[in-house]
This record gives sequence, structure tokens and C-alpha cells, in this order.
Amino acid sequence: MNTPGILLWTALFSFLPISELRGGIPFAIQNGIPWYWAYLYCAGLNALVAPACWVFLSTLHKLFLKMAWYRKFFDRFVERARVKLHSKVEKWGWLGIAVFVAIPLPITGAWTGTLGSWVLGLSKRKTMIAVIIGVLVSGAIVSAVWILGIQAFHLFIKKV
Repeated sequence: MNTPGILLWTALFSFLPISELRGGIPFAIQNGIPWYWAYLYCAGLNALVAPACWVFLSTLHKLFLKMAWYRKFFDRFVERARVKLHSKVEKWGWLGIAVFVAIPLPITGAWTGTLGSWVLGLSKRKTMIAVIIGVLVSGAIVSAVWILGIQAFHLFIKKV
């Protein structure tokens, strides 16, 4: 595959909610991009999720609130989430979002962290900072696991 194609697929994997850094960094490294460039490229793109998601949610939410069924569902959903998580949000705030995003597992990433902080009413600025911190930590974890995993795998392969 050519380099522009690799960069495009890496960008797509890094930005998609299902793969994020767990897909982008390994794909880039496996296709010949040095790990440090893969980390910077993927983490930078994944950090852009927070403002994109925030704008998307704010815009669509305002349009959907005009529909009674959505307003009823959303009010019930948000109230339940706020009551359930109020003590944790009060205790951890934006730091909790950063830790949540930093865990490189499915459903714990920039998309979910931004959605959660938006639903819970955290400030936009603190959410952006928390997501960026979380993305940087998550990217470092994914890069380290991928690099160490490849090195460990090479112990069992004899080069001929």
C-alpha cells in the first residue's frame, strides 16, 4: 500500500469510535510508520474527536429537542445518569474523564468520554483537556504494548 493510503486508513482507524488508537497505532506501525510518528499522528487525530463530537452533539441535540419523544427520553436518561454518577463526578470531575479515556479498552475512549462529560454537564474546556490527556496516555499504552508485543513475538521466530 502507498504511504498516502496508509495515512488515510490510519486516520480513519484513529477517528472511528470502534477502533480509535487501538486500531490506528498498530495499523500504522505494522505498515512501516515508525512508532513515534504513529503515536503522534494517531493521538493528534484522536484528540480531535472531542471538539468534533461536542459540536455534533450540541447541534443535533438542539434540533432533536424539538421532538417530544426525544426530549422525554433524553430528560429521563440524563436525569438517571446524573443522579447515579453525581457523587463520582463531584469527586473526580475532569480527572475521572481523563482516566476513563486513558484506558485503551473498547467503549473507553475519546468518543465515549466526550459523550459522558457532555451528558453530565461538565465544561467544554475541561472536557477537551481531559480527553487530550487521556488520549496521550492511551496512545502511549497502546504503542508500548504493540512494540513490546512485537519484540516478544520475535523471540519465538527464527530468522533464516
